[in-house]
Amino acid sequence: MTDSEGRTPVKIKEETDDEPNLMSLEKLDRGTPEIWPEKASGMRGFATPNLNFSPPAWTKGLTQDDINSMYQLGALSTNGIIAEVKKLYDQAYQLGVQESKEMTRGKYLNIFTNNRKKS
Repeated sequence: MTDSEGRTPVKIKEETDDEPNLMSLEKLDRGTPEIWPEKASGMRGFATPNLNFSPPAWTKGLTQDDINSMYQLGALSTNGIIAEVKKLYDQAYQLGVQESKEMTRGKYLNIFTNNRKKS
């Protein structure tokens, strides 16, 4: 018996004789055992849910832009973090070069001389 495409149909057994083998004789009338029957000292803070939704103490003094920047940096991949660190090094170098120019300029203009007379 084949169909028009040359495939032979497969007979599927609908009833199984294994149903008696699937029976469990375990009795479930016992109570659930207590895993940690007594409260340990120091665990009180962990056992009670924290319902205080105030921001953490370390966020005091941060603006929303600061917090957004932290989340953006936290979402970066390893290569993205490396690129950000390189960018920070470049900015620090440029700032140092600029500061050096300004200090040299101030030295030539005698801005940093001590005009106090010693007695």
